[in-house]
Amino acid sequence: MRHFLFGLLVLFPAFAWAQVPSYVGSDKCVECHKAEADAWAKSHHALAWNEADAGHVVADFDGTRFEHDGMSVEFSSDDTLRARVTEKDGVATKYDVHSVVGIAPLQQYLFETEQGRLQSFDVVWDTEQKRWFHLYPDQDLPPDDGLHWTGPYKNWNARCAECHATAFEKNYDAQTRIYTSIQSEIGVGCEACHGPGSAHIDWTNGQSVGGDLTEYGFTTDWGSGQTEAEIQQCAGCHSRREAHGDGNPLPGTPYHDAYNLAVLRPGLYHPDGQILDEVYVYGSFLQSKMYAQGVGCMDCHEPHSATLRAEGNGVCTQCHSPAGNSRFPTLTAKEYDAPDHHHHPDGSDGAQCKSCHMIERVYMGVDGRRDHSFRIPRPDLGLGEDACTDCHKDEDQEWAATQIEAWFPQSEQRGTHYGTSFQQALTGRADGPAALLDIATDPGQAGIVRATAAYLLQDFSSDEIAAQTASMLADVDPVVRANAAPLQRYASMSDRVQRLEPLLSDPRRNVRIAAAKEFLTIPPQVMTREQGQLAGQGMSEWQGAIANRLDFPETHMVLGGMALTLRNPEAAERAFAEVITLDPQRAEAWPILVQLVQLNRGVEAAQSVLAEGLSRVPNHPELLQLKAQIGR
Repeated sequence: MRHFLFGLLVLFPAFAWAQVPSYVGSDKCVECHKAEADAWAKSHHALAWNEADAGHVVADFDGTRFEHDGMSVEFSSDDTLRARVTEKDGVATKYDVHSVVGIAPLQQYLFETEQGRLQSFDVVWDTEQKRWFHLYPDQDLPPDDGLHWTGPYKNWNARCAECHATAFEKNYDAQTRIYTSIQSEIGVGCEACHGPGSAHIDWTNGQSVGGDLTEYGFTTDWGSGQTEAEIQQCAGCHSRREAHGDGNPLPGTPYHDAYNLAVLRPGLYHPDGQILDEVYVYGSFLQSKMYAQGVGCMDCHEPHSATLRAEGNGVCTQCHSPAGNSRFPTLTAKEYDAPDHHHHPDGSDGAQCKSCHMIERVYMGVDGRRDHSFRIPRPDLGLGEDACTDCHKDEDQEWAATQIEAWFPQSEQRGTHYGTSFQQALTGRADGPAALLDIATDPGQAGIVRATAAYLLQDFSSDEIAAQTASMLADVDPVVRANAAPLQRYASMSDRVQRLEPLLSDPRRNVRIAAAKEFLTIPPQVMTREQGQLAGQGMSEWQGAIANRLDFPETHMVLGGMALTLRNPEAAERAFAEVITLDPQRAEAWPILVQLVQLNRGVEAAQSVLAEGLSRVPNHPELLQLKAQIGR
């Protein structure tokens, strides 16, 4: 598998600097930047991850006990913070608390289950109700389940640490399955956003700054004219995405060089783009009119304290008021914070801007998160989610739509919406691809919406669709370009090569990777030498990104699929075997593995794997079907 995976060198490096300073730690910033450091020290960024003995633990470890679904935990604090965990199978293990995550509204604790391997414990502390609770009370999670707190999906090194640390490097060894992770500091420190500070300190001492660094010695600068760069820096952690690197990219790295952004996919978002799963803001914000008009994160959030710039509606009336804001001339200057607009009693929950324009959903049991698409409520769409019936739970969407129409009879905000077309496509009720094509090629729609339409158009792929969406490959938005590439899959071979070739030299790595994937099935003989080299470079970047995710079971599902595409059944078997090693309950991998083992090593070996699979996922229909065919 290593030869299959690493056969090519990465020849097309991502965004990089000629000179990279060293990280020095947030302590070095305090002397000159005391006000900012004081604000940061109390922030959720600074408290995102701390040592257990640093005085930040707020839970009750004084002999408390928690029980849930056959498992129990006894907490103690005699000489060190400790938890004695008795699992459902009766096995009891004592763990020292390695470190603590967060400060409010919940606090989570990490255990080092093996040298270097940190796991996020599912029993957490509710800081408001002062109680222990289980994050997933409705899930049956025995110790051998991949979703158990000791499994790969709750591994801190792989799934969480990069957004709770500064200059984090995961350093996973796929051969030994051991982590040797390092970071400059735990917690989101100054340099997590500003970049490594050694050259800046040199600048303060009168030394010159060279290379690609800014005037003050950083890899990036914040301030006037930097709104998009600031948004992308925040989005690195505040988004649902797939990382291409092994840890934190240097601040200033363009988002689409470092990540593949999730579009408005089912399971993550509702069809109209409202939040469903925890998607961490960025994908929502990209849908908003505010983003389209140049509003940035720091217009509402103070970056060092990570708090809102004003209380209540005050954060909105910075702009949404009779005075308006000269930075945003398209905004109508009028009274918004008044009953004539919100139609609720002053001071009530219904009079709060966020109640109508930022629906809230609760994640991790107690953590309420607001939708940042800042949308006008549309109960008239009948898509099942709207701010009105969030509060008025005894009413339905028809009632809510009638109310809004009475309040705003001349509104122009009740036209067609992409959510209707997306829902029809997702439920198999779309009358062909026309509606999705209109959305995908409409420059008036947000880029993430157009990219989602392209993603949904894959179910209608054809040579005609490929031709009609070819212009999207040159779109200004890298999310659109990346999601348009798969639509060329059914174009003629010559058209596919001609249209996708420019994307192999795209300025953004994520677009180059998206294009390279489409060259996987293109025979080398139909490409020129230069095209083959570019495709190889893109493939190397893709393989390099995959190599950074070899501790993810889902990565080996992708590798197995690649191997099958390349007709390499031995490599495919190794990939799917690694899937079930990392997650024995990954049901979809077992039938494929059984068939590959039969192909590669014969019926007897396949029967052995089949028996193991049925012991892990009993009554799996595909495995039972295979048992009827080859079982003993």
